[in-house]
Amino acid sequence: MPVVIDHRPGKQITPPAARQRRDPAPSRLKYRLERMWLTPLYRRVLRVGLPAFAIAMIGGLWLADEDRRAALNDTVASVVTKVQSRDEFQVRIMTIEGATPVVDRALRAMLPVDLPASSFDIDLAALRLQVLQLDAVESIDLRIKPGGILSAVVKEREPAILWRHARGIDMLDAGGHRVASLTSREVRADLPLITGEGADLATTEALALFDAAGPILPRVRGLVRRGERRWDLVLDHGQRILLPETGAVIALEAAIAMDRAEDMLGRDITIVDLRDPTRPVLRLGIDARNTIRTARGLPLLGPDGSVLPDQDTTEG
Repeated sequence: MPVVIDHRPGKQITPPAARQRRDPAPSRLKYRLERMWLTPLYRRVLRVGLPAFAIAMIGGLWLADEDRRAALNDTVASVVTKVQSRDEFQVRIMTIEGATPVVDRALRAMLPVDLPASSFDIDLAALRLQVLQLDAVESIDLRIKPGGILSAVVKEREPAILWRHARGIDMLDAGGHRVASLTSREVRADLPLITGEGADLATTEALALFDAAGPILPRVRGLVRRGERRWDLVLDHGQRILLPETGAVIALEAAIAMDRAEDMLGRDITIVDLRDPTRPVLRLGIDARNTIRTARGLPLLGPDGSVLPDQDTTEG
């Protein structure tokens, strides 16, 4: 705005008042608010937290009425029931693959599923745990396939060895897990036999010994666990090979090598003691020992190994 100067006499010229300039710096409170608005957490609280809190408050006030809560629960339950009852969610058939007839019947008997049933009512995880309680089942894949099919793909345990114990005979897999019980050894005569307490816990070593006994396997009758520490290999004709606690396979291979070289097991020997592999000990049979005793003029031995009474003394 232009300044008008009065030139009349007696008039004093008064300069216009100076205009105060505004401080551009914000106040301390405004500065702090702007700084808070720049932080992500504060902005998230204002944009999300406050609306959510308001909605929760309104919902809480609305649900405070018991009749409203009951009506809401009934509505939700009705919607859920209608959805679960639709045909595309109905399971009508159960198929089992990979199971023998015995296991198939056991599975159908133990799976508590009354078909048709809604897929939402079938707890696959619980059914899987229940099926795995069968000794013969190693694993099972349970799933609901399109078309309303409950599919069960079973992998059974493979019997690898027989374990005879005080309660009977069990078939075990290669890991020593029980597969099933047998009433007689002849039912699975093709499987090797182990016996003794703790033998089922050492099936891996037992199977390795049977593999190492290949050249004399037709003569092998089984393995006996001794003190839950070592094995005795039992052959026909009452012969035994006593194996050490460690290195049993190596010791058995050494015994087979001696048999090949000297026909050791074809002689009148009852026990080959290899518990100390550095000092093998052979125990002769009764006939061989009596031959030696006769040559030395000693009394003969009976079948139990005791000295027979003198014939002259008996007659007197």
